[in-house]
Amino acid sequence: MSTLELVDVVVDYERRGGGLVRAVAGASIAVDAGQIVGLVGESGCGKSTLARAAVGLVRVTSGSVRFEGNDVTPLTRHARPAELVRLQLVFQNPYSSLNPRRKVGSQIADGMSSSSTATVQELCELVGLPGNAERRYPHEFSGGQRQRIAIARALAANPSVIVLDEPLASLDASAQAQLANLLVSLSEELDLGLLLISHDLAIVRHVAHTVSVMYLGVMVETGSTEPVWTAPLHPYSEALIGAVPHPDGTGFLPEALPGEVPDPARPPSGCRFHPRCPYAFDRCRADEPQLVELAAGRSAACWLQPAGSEPAPIHERAANFSHPASVE
Repeated sequence: MSTLELVDVVVDYERRGGGLVRAVAGASIAVDAGQIVGLVGESGCGKSTLARAAVGLVRVTSGSVRFEGNDVTPLTRHARPAELVRLQLVFQNPYSSLNPRRKVGSQIADGMSSSSTATVQELCELVGLPGNAERRYPHEFSGGQRQRIAIARALAANPSVIVLDEPLASLDASAQAQLANLLVSLSEELDLGLLLISHDLAIVRHVAHTVSVMYLGVMVETGSTEPVWTAPLHPYSEALIGAVPHPDGTGFLPEALPGEVPDPARPPSGCRFHPRCPYAFDRCRADEPQLVELAAGRSAACWLQPAGSEPAPIHERAANFSHPASVE
């Protein structure tokens, strides 16, 4: 069993004016100690909702969330159960999660558990903050430094897994690279599991061991990061990677994904990606594919990728099927 494990998670929100919106429609993901798992997809695909479900900030409609063998229960006004304290969350905007009226040191100390061995100063040094950081206020730091403060506060609880919801999105390129390297070193040094939610595939490729690609509430592809990057098995993964700029001077021009993410309250019939997919055929419009295991530890939810088959890039698989409607 993984340290953090989400299985077939469904999350519904009540819609203003009545009705439900299914933000997560049956997604599974797992994180082990010392492992960095990337979760990628466009805005509106359900990544942040899944992150909040992972730590109990939103109630799960169905499915299960377990951490170190214990059920992750929704947070209440009462203290968090002791067995869940080692599961922490870092938000996208660190300034909104820090109290501007309190010094940084006292806010980091708030997270100290009885099992904590490091001091506030040691935690500040661990995340690369200046020596006098604990005596200063949040507004005295840059955006990248404030995110380091948020990470230090999460580390104060001596966690085994940290969920990071778009922690690099509001930073400039230099700060992103520095913080990404910090996450890698923390995971290695502390045997720390990280679930990194991001829309930036280039960052995820740099830091994550495995990656899950999410579209409109479901996982469409999972696997080790480099194979997913070099030979994507799902059309959505291929489109995301094709939209990433290449800063290598080759003149490569990224291609924008066609269309928009549909309204999760009214998902398309069949495969949720078929209205935007260049390889869609009749079955895609009628039947929804499930995430199936392929060879080499990879999975995909596409009718062109039969269960148990050898992984092949989606463009090759599509080209080899002259009559894809016959694919089972």
